[in-house]
Amino acid sequence: MSEARSLSFAEFDDLTERLGAGLLLAGLRPSERVLFQMGTCIATAVCLFACFKAGLIPVCSIPQFRRREMEQLIDATGAAAHFVQTDASRSADLAAFSRELARDHPQLRLTLAGQGDLAGSESMEALIAGVTSSQARQVLLDVDIDPEDLMKFQLSGGSTGAPKIIPRFHGEYLQHSLDWAKQFGKSKDSVCLWSLPLIHNGGQIWALFPTFLLGCKLVLCENDIDAVFDAIHRHGITHGLSIGPIAPQILAHKNIPKDKLKSLRIFGCMNRAGALEDALGVPCANVYGITEGFVAVAPPSSDPHWRHETNGMPASPHNELSVLQPDSEEPVESGGVGELCFRGPSSLVGYFNDQAASAAAYTSTGLFRTGDLVRTEQRGQQDWIVFMGRAKDNIDRGGEKFGVEDIEVLLGTHPSIADGKVVAMPDPVMGERACAFLVMRPGHSTPGVEELGEFLRSSGLARFKWPERIEVINAMPTTGVGKLDRNRLRQLARDLVQQEKMAAD
Repeated sequence: MSEARSLSFAEFDDLTERLGAGLLLAGLRPSERVLFQMGTCIATAVCLFACFKAGLIPVCSIPQFRRREMEQLIDATGAAAHFVQTDASRSADLAAFSRELARDHPQLRLTLAGQGDLAGSESMEALIAGVTSSQARQVLLDVDIDPEDLMKFQLSGGSTGAPKIIPRFHGEYLQHSLDWAKQFGKSKDSVCLWSLPLIHNGGQIWALFPTFLLGCKLVLCENDIDAVFDAIHRHGITHGLSIGPIAPQILAHKNIPKDKLKSLRIFGCMNRAGALEDALGVPCANVYGITEGFVAVAPPSSDPHWRHETNGMPASPHNELSVLQPDSEEPVESGGVGELCFRGPSSLVGYFNDQAASAAAYTSTGLFRTGDLVRTEQRGQQDWIVFMGRAKDNIDRGGEKFGVEDIEVLLGTHPSIADGKVVAMPDPVMGERACAFLVMRPGHSTPGVEELGEFLRSSGLARFKWPERIEVINAMPTTGVGKLDRNRLRQLARDLVQQEKMAAD
């Protein structure tokens, strides 16, 4: 359910069957790719499951993407359709954007636009209305789906500019979702809340799929802390999760309404679970997840140390973990910090149409390299992971992960900039923001944050990737062998933020 609409399982099943059949009758064919730019709403869930039933492959992009990102996905996936939510963004007309893309890319044979609750939708509602339930079931009988068939394309938040495309498959994804839901203490009696992008891996694996696998209730709400508190109270939420700015908003809230939170059994976050538990007065646990096929969390019954000081244990007992020295295959000493590497039933089989990225993603023994730095603690025979940071050059801004390569390419085209590099800087609300270090051309003035943002907007770059701080330096720092020293830039950004915080205090 959402604030605008509630659906029973029977109603959801009927809507998704009729829309799935309508898509096929409109000329799409099983295995064709469908671009998504939709928000956290009923319509997103309906369109996703309609595609699954019709054998179509959702490409799980987001409403914030603009021409640069969407054209990369069109070229990479050969997408045949584009679904947008017309009320998903106040700053952009996504229906008009979709029509522009279709005009410039004739392979997009179908564009579908609609409101988040489907009421009054332009083409989504029309397709559903054009097919009866019995007709839909007859059309879908011809669609043959195997558990090992491709289900959807998720996008990696890795270090390169263009998103790497992650194929996920029907059988493994369903089991992956069920494993995590059970470890997080969900059951058919659970009432779960999701306020972040539903199209993300986290939104589907933690919130959407367990709803149907367990038969529990899911409430979708806007990403606002007071709306979250209100939804918890009104709907009796038992399970909540924040992988973006909600947790910092809670910690910064001056008057947390604890009397409204009594239904909560567990609340998950990426870090600071101990502080969050003190603030909310309910059990909280750190979690860890990567779209390439690994999730971890501490069960709600775990002692506070394991919920607060670690990011949990693997949700699947079949995962194999190793902690290796970065850029090598040597294991770290017991308790040491190194790169988390894994394999298991849901681990990435290879990035779609990207042999170079796939080859670089694995050790010689077939373990996937996450690029995340962790240490482990052992409890019995089980390793629990503690997230320590990232080795890759990517940024996590409020749950939206992105690489810096495409930003730096565009900085190199600015007439005033001789060299530009982008790194993460810490932020108390968003977790991280982008900081640009610039070497200016002689005699040229430094662009301000707004001016640089306008330049990047004109180049078709999504707004959430724009640098939110600019620092001018005489030359980029280098390592002993003359390579760019990104660690030094990251440390400079951290030092600047820390100095400003100390001055403010």
